[in-house]
Amino acid sequence: MKKLLLLAALLTVTITGFAQNVDLRRKIEVTGSAEQEVTPDIIYVAISLKEYMNGKNKVDISTLERQLQKAVTEAGISKEDFMINNISSYNYVIDKKKNPDFLASKQYRIKVRDLNAINTILSKVDDKGIQSTGVDSYDYSKLAELRQTLKIKALQAAREKATYLLNSIGEKLGGAIDIQDIENEPLNQPVYNVRMFKTAMAADMVENVEPIDFKKIKLNYQVRAVFEIVK
Repeated sequence: MKKLLLLAALLTVTITGFAQNVDLRRKIEVTGSAEQEVTPDIIYVAISLKEYMNGKNKVDISTLERQLQKAVTEAGISKEDFMINNISSYNYVIDKKKNPDFLASKQYRIKVRDLNAINTILSKVDDKGIQSTGVDSYDYSKLAELRQTLKIKALQAAREKATYLLNSIGEKLGGAIDIQDIENEPLNQPVYNVRMFKTAMAADMVENVEPIDFKKIKLNYQVRAVFEIVK
C-alpha cells in the first residue's frame, strides 16, 4: 500500500513538473526581410595569354607577360593584386624541348575595382596573344556593414508585421520570445550577368569604348521571430 502511495506521489510530482515546463504563453511567429541592390566593387578578372606563331616566328609567352605586367602597373594596380593563376603545361621546359612548336599559355588573376580598367589593360597587350578573359569572382567591400543594417531592418519588419496582424484581430504584441537569423549570402553565386570583355584594341580607341556593365546584385536577408501575444 505504501509503495502504491509513493508511486502515486511521484507521478503527481512528475506531472506537475511537466506542466510547469510547458510554455503556455500565446505566441505569433513571423518572418521579416530586407533587401538592397549593390554593385560589386571588388572584381577578380581572369586573363589567359597564349603564345602564337607570327609567320615563322613565335611570339613568346614572356613577351606577352611583360606587356601585361607593364599595362597592369600603368593602370595603378599593385603587385599584390596581379597574380599567376596557372601555367598550362606542368613540364613546360621539357615539352618545349620535345616539341619546338609547343605553344604555352598562362592564366592570370587581376583584382580591380572598375571593370573598365580591363579595357585599358588589354589595349596594351598583343591581341593575338589574348586567349580569353572573364570574371573569376566578385565581392562587395562594405558587405559586413550592409549585412548588419539589413538584418536589423529585417527584424524590425518582422515586428511590424506581427503588430499589424495582431491589431487586425484586436490583440496586442508583447516582447520577443525567440529570434532566428536565416543564413543567406547572396554574393556567393556564379557570375552569369557580366558581359565578356572586349577584344584588345588600339590604345587611342579605348576612351571611346562603351563602358562595361556589371549588373547590380540584390542582397536579401531574412529573420524569423516569435513574439508573445499579450492582453
